[in-house]
Amino acid sequence: MNHLWETIEFLFSNQILNAGLLAWLTAQIIKLIYYYIRHKEIRLERLKGAGGMPSAHSATTCAMAITALLTCGFQSPEFAIAAILTVIVIYDATGVRWEASLHARALNLMIDELDAEAEKNGESNEHRIIRRNLREQIPELNESLGHRPIEACFGSALGIVLALLLHWIYLSC
Repeated sequence: MNHLWETIEFLFSNQILNAGLLAWLTAQIIKLIYYYIRHKEIRLERLKGAGGMPSAHSATTCAMAITALLTCGFQSPEFAIAAILTVIVIYDATGVRWEASLHARALNLMIDELDAEAEKNGESNEHRIIRRNLREQIPELNESLGHRPIEACFGSALGIVLALLLHWIYLSC
């Protein structure tokens, strides 16, 4: 029994790591619920997928940065690393990855339009085989990669709140 307690203590000993993991898990669960509310469909891939409301990337990095600030202080290397990482991750999520999502959506629409046009106008058997082979080589692109700014803001707020709550729990124990 004593060994079990030591293992549990060890697993919960790194407050920064635990804040990040809690924020990520909570954001992913909220994404699943939010998706269900909007689409009336349960999609378990929302538990691991990128994109959507709220941003798990923003929640995770903000939780780690705030926890590093609270536990190590403003001048600590831990806070400096976590803060810079947070800025980079949020910038990437709302910039580069969001643009990639828009490109994927545009390409998927173009391919769907070409498919519809080909079926409407009829196509040779050779073209049909080429199109089918192309679709097998390049499956439908994932359109849920990045985040709108509001999704990153909600993720950041979630991470901050969870970091403060977890820090309060650690202080109480």
